[in-house]
Amino acid sequence: MQEMKSRYRIEGMDCASCALKVDKAARRVDGVSDVAVSVTAGTMTVTHSEGSDLAALERLVSGLGYGVTAIGSSAEAGSPSPSGAACHDDHDHPHDHEHGHEPGHDHGHDHGHDHGPISGPWWKSGKARLAGLSGLALAIAYGAGLLVPGIARGAFLLSLLVGLVPVARRALAAARAGTPFSIETLMVIAATGAVVIDATEEAAMVVFLFLVGELLEGIAATKARDSIGALSALVPKTALKETPSGLAETRADDLRPGDIILARPGDRIAADGEILSGESGIDESPVTGESVAVSRGPGAPVFAGTINGDGALRIRVTAPSSDNTIARVIRLVEEAQEKKAPTERFIDRFSRYYTPGVLAVGALVAILPPLVGGGDVAEWLYKGLAILLIGCPCALVISTPAAIAASLSAGARAGLLLKGGAVLEKLREIDTVAFDKTGTLTTGKPVVTDILAFGRDEAAVLSLTAALEAGSSHPLAKAILTRAEGLSLPAVEDNRAIGGKGLSGRIGGQAVFFGSLRAAEAMGTIPLEARSRIAALNGEGKTVSLLVVDGEVAGAIAFRDEPRPDAIVAVRELKAQGIRTLMLTGDNHLTAQAIGSQLGMEVRAELMPEDKQRIVSGLKADGRIVAKVGDGINDAPALAAADIGIAMGGGTDVALETADAAILKGHVGDVARLIRLSRATMANIRQNIAIALGLKAFFLVTTILGITGLWPAILADTGATVLVTINALRLLKPVR
Repeated sequence: MQEMKSRYRIEGMDCASCALKVDKAARRVDGVSDVAVSVTAGTMTVTHSEGSDLAALERLVSGLGYGVTAIGSSAEAGSPSPSGAACHDDHDHPHDHEHGHEPGHDHGHDHGHDHGPISGPWWKSGKARLAGLSGLALAIAYGAGLLVPGIARGAFLLSLLVGLVPVARRALAAARAGTPFSIETLMVIAATGAVVIDATEEAAMVVFLFLVGELLEGIAATKARDSIGALSALVPKTALKETPSGLAETRADDLRPGDIILARPGDRIAADGEILSGESGIDESPVTGESVAVSRGPGAPVFAGTINGDGALRIRVTAPSSDNTIARVIRLVEEAQEKKAPTERFIDRFSRYYTPGVLAVGALVAILPPLVGGGDVAEWLYKGLAILLIGCPCALVISTPAAIAASLSAGARAGLLLKGGAVLEKLREIDTVAFDKTGTLTTGKPVVTDILAFGRDEAAVLSLTAALEAGSSHPLAKAILTRAEGLSLPAVEDNRAIGGKGLSGRIGGQAVFFGSLRAAEAMGTIPLEARSRIAALNGEGKTVSLLVVDGEVAGAIAFRDEPRPDAIVAVRELKAQGIRTLMLTGDNHLTAQAIGSQLGMEVRAELMPEDKQRIVSGLKADGRIVAKVGDGINDAPALAAADIGIAMGGGTDVALETADAAILKGHVGDVARLIRLSRATMANIRQNIAIALGLKAFFLVTTILGITGLWPAILADTGATVLVTINALRLLKPVR
């Protein structure tokens, strides 16, 4: 039976405990084979058989108090969708035909729980209202107790119930959905036990602090979620569309491929497209993170959300709003957040045994001392209840996904895309980086490097050559014309191309030819000095073409695809980190060695794609952890063979789909930035784990010694969770 993938937006998930409850509830539905939940993205992807009862799944999840919104579904066909996502947001297939309700219906509000999303001002959220109501009830109880001491216990009991009843309902729903050992369960047991031992006032304070902690978690989680979601706000809501009656303002969501839109100077471009007319500098930083404006003209691609400079552009739309580059980036990051890193999977497994273990330890602390040592029952029961609160695994479980989600978001905003936490974690281990040459280490476009003149000046050689090449779209012609900008070009008569040889024409009554060395030799003798200088240029890996005027060699022009401006510094930086670098290229040995010596790296040349794959596999067999960096097309076998494949691109589908990571700017230096981001993330995760376990250990000891009680114990949980989340949010700073 064909498997399907359905995605949902889950509103109100603010911690790892929430994600675990949603995960377990979804897995209880018949036909569901896998579930991936991301707290920070607020999403869930469910892999299920075609006939699964998704309505039951939504009821189970919404019964926990979360809002459920169907995003889309797709068949598992093993090939990429047009968006390139492994798990699609296919807006053409809403779920309403499967389970007969509005896909956007928020079920969570039907149950009266406080798990609503924190959108808008935090103080208007359901969590804030519940925490405020609990705090107000606690203050009233405290005041009533001062005025009428005899009703103090009853007043505190009522204030306790204000906060505890919603928590108890969530605990019951979680238990029914397969999560009996939730933080809500621990809270209910601890509060109930405190009432039994006549610590009602403290129990009310603990519940209030718990609700405040949940509110703080929600605020922190919302900030992390908004860091990537804010990208969607970069795309304007409207566009100026060409219609038979003239320009009309149209919703950007209504644009379709083939529509023509106008981007005025200073406008944000409303859709991915291709420039039909006009030239302008475009700020592409929202997509690539590149702060320098890029000049674009007719035929060039443009991306939604980028900022048009000082020229008006007519643009043909090439993708709908649901599949533009920013939408794909957001979708890629959200799906990446659902893919757990090895550390995160280990902590998840650990927490499954940890919470029941905490319950057992709490029970032993409460029972054994009175039974064995004759300790005071109330005192040790109190300590056992405090241990239940200390032992909640929320801070520990969120320590990894919070850091990874923040890093994925920060990377995306800097033009560094990673497909999941496992990729981010693996990058720190890289000790060898294998680069493609053309388009990766080099610009991919030939430039004029040398002009030789024999019997005339260089400007004359360049102007004659440029006159012959005028109007050509050949890469070498473009390089010559770029170099000749500003020169006055003479008129050419009888200009024609000679197949496989070059170009010829008449300029000022003289027969002029520009082409290969072999063709020039057939037209006349090449002086020994010219041959020597041409041979030297060939030895540097440069392509040399000759200019012949009336049968005599008048000059020569050398070309080469030069290294990217940042390549030398980038390779040096990788070496400084102890990382071995090498170039794998299909280019000839002379050119490859020339570029390699300029960059200071090992070179393997004249390779077929399968040769690159074999070399990468060989490096891995020798125990190296290999990253392969390429353009994502002819390097596909080697990218797949490497431990981490990194595609260089500019927001294209290939850059987003082919490899494990993509560098949208096309800067070689971003390879080192990816590795630094990975190492910073893993350091942050270690700090988070130390914070979570350190606080718990401290309060465990102080509780056993009788120094601290129930309300400091809840701080060990909610306080640690908030600290861990805030620490993880430090990774949202711009990637350096």
